[in-house]
Amino acid sequence: MSTSSETVPNTPPGAAPGTSSGTDRNASSGTDRNTSSGAVRNASSETVADAAPVRGTRLSLTGASLGRPGATALDQVDLDIAPGEILTVVGPSGCGKSTLLRTLAGLLSPLAGEIAQDGQPLTGPSADRALVFQEDALLPWRTLRANVELPLAIRGMPRAERREQAQAWLERVGLGSQARQLPHRVSGGQRQRVQLARALSGRPRAVLMDEPFGALDAQTRAGMQDLLVEVLQGTGATVVFVTHDVDEALFLGDRVALLGAGGLVAVRDIPRPRERGAHDDPARVALRRDVLTSLGT
Repeated sequence: MSTSSETVPNTPPGAAPGTSSGTDRNASSGTDRNTSSGAVRNASSETVADAAPVRGTRLSLTGASLGRPGATALDQVDLDIAPGEILTVVGPSGCGKSTLLRTLAGLLSPLAGEIAQDGQPLTGPSADRALVFQEDALLPWRTLRANVELPLAIRGMPRAERREQAQAWLERVGLGSQARQLPHRVSGGQRQRVQLARALSGRPRAVLMDEPFGALDAQTRAGMQDLLVEVLQGTGATVVFVTHDVDEALFLGDRVALLGAGGLVAVRDIPRPRERGAHDDPARVALRRDVLTSLGT
């Protein structure tokens, strides 16, 4: 696995819905069911189920210019991401969404300004920040369980304990009975479940997701969105989720960051996040219209 703010978000994962204020904030402040059980199951292991949640991390950018030398993608970005919130990021192709994510992962250094985690300079990759890609990036010669074990093995966890942890996470994403399968023997949606289990098994304080469901069909994608909400409950992790899909962004996020050519356009609160029935809410409809207008669509 690649390893790779206290403003309270509208509705942290697991909190009661409908608490959004529906106002702007300043930028600086159906599951894929092809499993043998046919349903997502809760973790069977106390190692996962009873583990204390991690504390989400605050990620912040101050006057940050992002990109590569001679090719600035985003300029003068001020953004504060609260511990435990889900921030979704949308913008036109090529506007710098992936550059933002890779900078937060520590894979790219800012060209100017400051990037910080909990007030300390962010200087490189860390096990505290897990990066999830659109491509599942599973190792094809390792079983599903062995893929989930990988970050735990890198941390030096004893074999028996990491096997128990990995099995529990596979149970949690509905794939416990397929732990010994190789990646090519399961569907794309199932491989994304494994990638999610692998990312969360190391109990990161931030999960950075780069269009992880973009290659899935609509039904599987909706199911993965619901699964993400389910498995994030109680983890405490901060999530930054990049997507091209405005409806996905408005369903998952506590706030949505709008990127335009060269910079951050706005950060908006999302009314009633993670409520499937909120798509007709007048405030959500108005926000969707504003986002689409910002994107020029």
